[in-house]
Amino acid sequence: MTSRLPETLPASALGARITAGDFGFDTTADLPADPGWLGQDRAVDAIRMAAGMRHGDFNAFVLGTPGSGRHRIVRAILDEAAKNRPLPSDWVYVNNFDAPHKPRAIELPAGQANRLRHAMEQLIDELANDIPALFESEDYQTRRNAIEQTFADAHEEQMTQLFERARSRNVAILRTPMGFTVAGTHEGEVLTPDTYNALPEEQRETIDAAVDITQDELAEVLKSAPAREKEHRAQVEALNAEMARNGVDAAIAEVQRAFPDLDAVRAYLETVRADLIENAALFLLREDGAQDGPFPGATSKHYAKPQFQRYAVNVIVGQPEDADSGAPVVQEALPTLGNLIGRIEYASEMGALVTNFTMIKPGALHRANGGFLVLDALHVLSEPLAWDALKRCLRTGEIAIYSPGERLSLISTVSLDPDPVPLRTRVILVGERSHYYLLSALDPDFAHLFKLEADFNDHMPADPEDLTAYAGMIAAITCKAGTRPLQAAGVAALLRESTRLTGDSERLTLNTDTLSDILREADHWADGNGHDAIAEADIEKALHERERRASRLRDLSHEAITRETLLIDTDGTRVGQINALSVLQIGGYAFGRPSRLTARTRMGAGKLVDIERETELGGPIHSKGVLILQGYLATTYATDAPMSLWASLVFEQSYGGVDGDSASAAELLALISSLSGVPIDQSFAITGSVNQFGDIQAIGGVNEKIEGFFDICAARGLTGRQGVLIPQANVKHLALRRRVVDAVEAGTFRIVPMSHLSDAIAVLTGQEPGTRGKYGTFPEDSVNARVESRLHEFAAMRRAYMRAAMEQGGTS
Repeated sequence: MTSRLPETLPASALGARITAGDFGFDTTADLPADPGWLGQDRAVDAIRMAAGMRHGDFNAFVLGTPGSGRHRIVRAILDEAAKNRPLPSDWVYVNNFDAPHKPRAIELPAGQANRLRHAMEQLIDELANDIPALFESEDYQTRRNAIEQTFADAHEEQMTQLFERARSRNVAILRTPMGFTVAGTHEGEVLTPDTYNALPEEQRETIDAAVDITQDELAEVLKSAPAREKEHRAQVEALNAEMARNGVDAAIAEVQRAFPDLDAVRAYLETVRADLIENAALFLLREDGAQDGPFPGATSKHYAKPQFQRYAVNVIVGQPEDADSGAPVVQEALPTLGNLIGRIEYASEMGALVTNFTMIKPGALHRANGGFLVLDALHVLSEPLAWDALKRCLRTGEIAIYSPGERLSLISTVSLDPDPVPLRTRVILVGERSHYYLLSALDPDFAHLFKLEADFNDHMPADPEDLTAYAGMIAAITCKAGTRPLQAAGVAALLRESTRLTGDSERLTLNTDTLSDILREADHWADGNGHDAIAEADIEKALHERERRASRLRDLSHEAITRETLLIDTDGTRVGQINALSVLQIGGYAFGRPSRLTARTRMGAGKLVDIERETELGGPIHSKGVLILQGYLATTYATDAPMSLWASLVFEQSYGGVDGDSASAAELLALISSLSGVPIDQSFAITGSVNQFGDIQAIGGVNEKIEGFFDICAARGLTGRQGVLIPQANVKHLALRRRVVDAVEAGTFRIVPMSHLSDAIAVLTGQEPGTRGKYGTFPEDSVNARVESRLHEFAAMRRAYMRAAMEQGGTS
């Protein structure tokens, strides 16, 4: 029986066959720098639809992997769409004089908010000078003095008449520090107690009666004084109001002429007019806050004084006056609740927190109103209350400002309740696919608010007609990154690395961030080599250095094998032992490592022991693969007898978790070797999963696995027999490093594809696996015939054991 020779893959099959000859340019400087958004047509169309859709609830979720250029493409499309949209309205908050805790929101045409604010500043500054001037004017002084004189004359006349009547009764009204007192007189002199007591009783009674009458009249005069004073104040206030009205009306009319067609502004100015007239005394306060009568000192910047903040205009959204079109595109990097919907700030005064409408601050939704708002989904979801607030605003169509403390009832400070602002913003969320699928599954509001998904591709086909377009994308990356152009050979090297990044020689990655990183590192090495353009050697150097920086743990792992701390054979043969391959992922770096997998078999009750599973080191996928092996053995060999096998499988010197089914083919081959007694060539390692029919299935990380075993073999010395068996389905995924390709080309290392388990048996044992003939038996001395024979022996041994056990039990 002759052994089946391995069919080694040629070096040309170990990666994408892309060379400088595939391009019609010398360097990328010859290519246009803006090739468009290559390979992202589906996502671009969705974003454009979101940008152009007039219905408000067609917000979009942009999903894809980081580095695919999602934010850049979204921003470019939205910027282009925003140019053709009209400027959104301005929004301001003003004082509600009837209910100061409920500030009013006013919508203004674009560019009018700052004009209104400046007009109100000018109004207050003018009135702060005009109103005191009015009260200092000769007209006001004359009219005020006339009122004062009128009331003074009336009071004096009333008192004079009272004094005359008292004098006619021989009674004197005297002023004292405590007020007025009444006393009798005799011969023009005020009576002393002694003189009064010396008078006859009849005369004293006459004097007492006159004093009582005079006291009553004095009391009446004094009682009428508050009424006269009230009337006096009323006339003064009426005069002040008239004077203030004259100044206010003239100033307000000037502001009204500046905004002739804005009903909201006209209504607001009417309330301002009424309040200014009513509170004209505010303009007569000294710098220290005390009232200085009608003559305040002249000051500057009156609008900034605390007493005039009630007339301020708080601009929430203000467009430039000279802009004629264009909607805002806002990217909020920190979407906290306050940064999203706005916030109300507080100031500490006398130990208390106070606020007013001028301390209302806008959020990203205000700034993006009428345009587009771009948010990172993970950032919104991780900020407390932000996601809930965003949904509420989109659902209600308005922006209502509130604080977290108010929402959670954590503070009792009196706050504001500003008018909500109508929301007309298209929100674009950018996140990963897991975020989109989780929100779709767990949040019932999500599908109603974000009806469009823009799914970014991770890769594109490496079709020959698309290579030049891809090179154009690289040219655009070089321009953006500020690097040298690439030579055609450098582009070919970068495209080969691009296929490796996708894990598929027929696909090119669309992770532009990673490509940009490689280009900038290659530009660094090109600078050191004095190259005007990035060459293939510069790309290779950059890739080598990137791998070298991240490979410390790989080198330690391989060193443990080469120093025989971890036992791995790379030559010779052994029964029930095989080299399986696995991939370790450390951060962003993955590397392959061979593991010794062994199998032991004996007669038993049909149990296949997975030591990894029994020790809880094996994951569910690994356990599934082991159960598939059990199914294959039970249905392929000795089907006419019960399974009488006890077998154990283990990854030797493995002390961490094991998952995945990529070692299932190796496990099955180790079992077959143990059952058949046929040794396995240790010069090979194998990777691949197997199904219940013995077909070899594709696995992941094939490049790293091959390179991991190759590096061990190279460190010990390549013999020409060493190699790796991989699934046939993985050949298209090969994108091996140059060191492996060179070894295969030199014939010192082999890579063998396999489609069925029989292919692996033939390569690893050098013997025919054997196929059942027309009589249902395997060829004599074939590997499969030996396995079946051993299982029949186990079944016979088990029957004999059971019969003996029953006889012994019956005898006893």
